[in-house]
Amino acid sequence: MRFGEKLIQLRRTGKLTQSETADRIGVTTRTYQNYEKGGLYPKKSDVYGKMAALFNVTVDYLLSTEDRYIIEAFEKGGSRRKKDIQALIADVGGLFAGGELSDDDKDKVMRTINDLYWQAKENNKKYTTKKYLKEPKE
Repeated sequence: MRFGEKLIQLRRTGKLTQSETADRIGVTTRTYQNYEKGGLYPKKSDVYGKMAALFNVTVDYLLSTEDRYIIEAFEKGGSRRKKDIQALIADVGGLFAGGELSDDDKDKVMRTINDLYWQAKENNKKYTTKKYLKEPKE
C-alpha cells in the first residue's frame, strides 16, 4: 500500500476529516489532500513524525520502499526525476505481478534498479553539454 492510501485508511480509522488532519500536522488542507492523492510528499521530515504520532504508527509504516525511492528521486533531481522513477517503478511493478518473489527479494531488485538508475544519470552527465543539464522549468 502506498503512502497516500495509508493516509486515507488511517484518517478514516481515526474518524478525522482531511481538514482536521491537516490542522493537526500543520499543513494546509489542500496540501494534505495532495498527500492522499499520491501526488505530493512532505518536504519537511518533521511532518512525517507528526503524522506518525497522530495515527499512532511509525514513520517506517507510512513510507514504503517505493515511496522512499520517489522521495529520493525528487531530492536528487527535482520533479522530472521524480516522474522518471515513478514511471520506472510502475513498469517494473509489472514484472512482480503474480510472481513468486518474496517481499525481501522484490526490495532487493528495486534497490538494485534504483542504484543503477542513479549511476546511469551520473555517468550521462559526463557526456552531456552543460546547456542540457539544466532542468526545464515546469
